[in-house]
Parts: sequence; structure tokens; C-alpha cells
Amino acid sequence: MWILWAVTALWAASFSLIGEFLAGHVDGYIAVFIRMILALALFLPLWRPARLAFRQQWQLAVIGAIQIGVMYLFLYHAFLYLSVPEVLLFTIFTPLYVTLIDDVIFQRRHLPARWWLAAVVAVIGAAVIRFETLSDSFVIGFLLIQAANLCFAAGQVFYKRLELGDARNQVHAFALFFIGATAASGIAMALFADFSKVPTTQLEWGILLWLGLGASGLGYLAWNLGAKRVNVAQLATMNNMLIPAGLLINYAFWGQAVDWPRLALGGAILISSVWLASKRSS
Repeated sequence: MWILWAVTALWAASFSLIGEFLAGHVDGYIAVFIRMILALALFLPLWRPARLAFRQQWQLAVIGAIQIGVMYLFLYHAFLYLSVPEVLLFTIFTPLYVTLIDDVIFQRRHLPARWWLAAVVAVIGAAVIRFETLSDSFVIGFLLIQAANLCFAAGQVFYKRLELGDARNQVHAFALFFIGATAASGIAMALFADFSKVPTTQLEWGILLWLGLGASGLGYLAWNLGAKRVNVAQLATMNNMLIPAGLLINYAFWGQAVDWPRLALGGAILISSVWLASKRSS
């Protein structure tokens, strides 16, 4: 669990950085491709293709294409229709998607009821923190975020269930994850990008460098390694811990208002959902 908590802290600023500095200024397709190519460059020197069978290699590449390549395409475009708080609000359903995909796709028919309860409690906790009046374009943004949530949830579950060996083996194979993500985002960029909106300022390039190498490269490796060490309910509930973390970052660095009573209550509910997911059967 400590790995997932650490990555949550690492990712906490990502929503604000995208929403405040990139959305509307840098084309979403271009921004996603730059992030993926930077993360790929980080892992290519470590790649050892012989460590995995061919089938596992292409499966890992497909997982990368879905979990972050396609997911980020939906997410970046959602920021054109939603505020940062609304994006955070609409991510609250990810725990339910993680639990549902694991049950349906992998036919885990006897998934413990408390795992479902933990996912539902996580959604309630996040809603307590983040529910507010929605903008007129929220429907399009909502659908884009749900598509992103489904991609991210599916990628997490598929990675967790794919046999990849120990942590060292996964590090040496992880370039494949970003090969898939880079291919997906590169095709989308070639077809749909507005090349008049490329990053031009040092700030935009600096943010993309951080998002590519730090949040994407190191972050997704650590998150997926952590995902293999926890149960599905723990993984599901940890997805929503980004919401209070992101709000705290907004307050600390951008001075945005925080409803402290709601944050405290919702945070307590989220923590209880993680505890419920982690509780062993008696």
C-alpha cells in the first residue's frame, strides 16, 4: 500500500498543472504524445525483450495503450469542458469500474461483498469532498472523464492479472507499456492534432518534462508495481485518494479555496474505505 500512497502524492499536482497551464494552450493530442515519448525514453535503455514471451510483450503494450495512451486523450479533452474541481469530481467512479472489470472480465464471481462496499464508500467520500454546481458543458466533459476512467481502470486490472515476474523483471519490460501508449497517442496526434498549439514557453515544456518523466514514467511504473501487491478493493479505493490530495495541492500552491469541513469528512470516509478494503476476513 505504501507504494500507492507515494504515487498518489507524486500525482497530486497533475490535475492542476494540466488544467491551469496546458489545457486550451497546448493541443491535447500533442501534449499526451510528448508525455509518452519522454516516458518511453526513460525506460528504453532498461528494456530487455528476452525477459518476456512474445504474447506477454504485446499484451503489455496493449495495456499501456489503453491505460494511459487512450486514457490521457480523453482526460486532456475533458479539461476543455470542465474545471479542475469538476474533473476531480467525475473521477470518483473509477473504484467501481476497477471492481466491476475485475469481476466481469476475469469472472471472479465470488468477489467479497465488502470489496464492493469499499468501492461504493470511496465514491461517497469523494462526492462529499467535491460535489458542487456543474457547468453547462458538464455532460460532454462527464462522458469524456468516464471514458478515461474506464481506460485507466481496465489497464490497472489487466496489468495486475498479467504474469510479468518479479519487480526487476517488470522494470526491464516496462518500455513495452510506453511503446503501446506512444503508438496510440502518436496515431491520434497525426490524425487529429492542431499543430498551431504546440508548447512554446519554457513553463509549458517544463511541465511536460515533469509530467512525462516523473508523473508518467516513474509514477506508472510504481503504481502498477504496487497494484500487483494489493487486493482489487485496495487498488480500487486508492484511486480516489487523488481527490483530497489534489485539493490540498491547489490550496498550498495556488491558494484556491478549500471547504475544510467537507474535505475532512470526505477524507475520513475515503480512509475508511481503504481500511475496509484492507481488512482481512475473519
